[in-house]
Amino acid sequence: MRAYARIWLYAVTMTPRDVDGLQAWRAMLLAYNAAMRAIDADLEASGSIPLTWYDVLLELNAAPEGRLRMQELSDRVVLSRTRVSRLVDEMVIDNLVAKVRDDDDRRVVWAKITDVGRKSFRETAPRYLRGIEEHFSSHLTDAERRVLTAALGKVAASPAPSGSFPLPVLAGGRLKGHSQ
Repeated sequence: MRAYARIWLYAVTMTPRDVDGLQAWRAMLLAYNAAMRAIDADLEASGSIPLTWYDVLLELNAAPEGRLRMQELSDRVVLSRTRVSRLVDEMVIDNLVAKVRDDDDRRVVWAKITDVGRKSFRETAPRYLRGIEEHFSSHLTDAERRVLTAALGKVAASPAPSGSFPLPVLAGGRLKGHSQ
C-alpha cells in the first residue's frame, strides 16, 4: 500500500477495494495533469492557441451550426468550466468566437465558432493529437489503451448529476458528437 493511501487510512476505515480505488483515482489525476501540462506547453511553444481555447473550439466545432448556448458550452468544456464566459470573451477579441443573442429569447447568448476559429482549430488539431500520442498514448500498450478506454468510458457514461450535460461517450473508438 502506498503512502498516499496509508494517510487516508488514518482518517477513515478503508477496505482494500477502497485503497485500490483511491490509488486508481490518484493515478488518473496525476496522469491527466502531467499530460495536459505537457500538451499545453507544446502548444504554447509552437505559437498555437492555448489548450483551454482549443477545448472551447473543439466543442463549438462539433456542435450543430457551430454554436452552443453559453450554459451548454460551460457544461461541455473539460478544461476550464468555471472560466468559460471569460475565455469566450478573450476569444471574441481574437475573432475565434462570436457571441450572438438568440432572436427568439434575448436572454440567451450563443457562442459561435467563426471562420478564423475553425482555421485555428484545424491548424492546432495536429499538434494537439501529436501531444496526446507523445505524452499519453505512447506510454501505454494497445491492450492498456483498450482497458483504459473501457474502464474510463464506464465512469463517463454513469448518470450525470442533475442539471449537468452528460459527457460524450466513446462509440467505435470515437467520441460521439466530435469530428475533426
